[in-house]
Amino acid sequence: MVRLRVHMPIGRRVWGVGKVLLLVGALLATFVAFFLISMRVAIRAGQVQVPDLTGLTVEDATLALQQLQLRPRIEEVRRSDDKVASGRVAQQDPPGGVEARPQRTVKVWVSSGPHTTPVPSLVGQSERTARMRLDQDGVALTSVSEIWSSEYAVDAVIAQDPPPPTLAPRVSLLVNRGPRPVIYLMPSLLGLDAGRVEPVLQSSGFRVTVVESPNYPGIPPGVIVRQQPASGSQVPEDASVTIEVSK
Repeated sequence: MVRLRVHMPIGRRVWGVGKVLLLVGALLATFVAFFLISMRVAIRAGQVQVPDLTGLTVEDATLALQQLQLRPRIEEVRRSDDKVASGRVAQQDPPGGVEARPQRTVKVWVSSGPHTTPVPSLVGQSERTARMRLDQDGVALTSVSEIWSSEYAVDAVIAQDPPPPTLAPRVSLLVNRGPRPVIYLMPSLLGLDAGRVEPVLQSSGFRVTVVESPNYPGIPPGVIVRQQPASGSQVPEDASVTIEVSK
């Protein structure tokens, strides 16, 4: 019997082996990807979301963590907080909303309430000195009210709220600005003789500047044709007044 031997080309055999290896590699990559995804899902399935404890009492915060199998650790040192009442949770680590494994420790800081310090005595001091003292003591300045009086020193603090040595995080001041300045209502000077108006203005405390202008033919010399400030303006007694007169 004669046996026929069929010889497959080498290139075709190599290509067949390559396809097998490629298929095996693809299956292996798919297996690894599914394995990683499954592990991630399994890990996430065992995690819990840390609750937001801000504003809760220590007892309520502890219970909320224990129900999720998280371990609370209450820090001994309290932190001042203007928005969170004393005895309630002011801060936590990790923060609320973060995913964590069961039995993870959550640090909790309890509020000591708003920062308070004895309010210093500020009456009689200048406003600048009072502000510096408040900054040094860590007391906030809420507001500054003003009065106008000749009975106290200018820019001196004449009252404060609350009074010293009250424990408070902030304070308000009442400051004297000195004698109230005299305010005039500027009249209309147009058409008046500048030689008569100027000494009247100067005797009232105004600083007068006279400017001559040749641009008004037909008007006698020395007549006021323009003024600054304008008629009806409110001006202090030491204001500068400019009058333009015909030449």
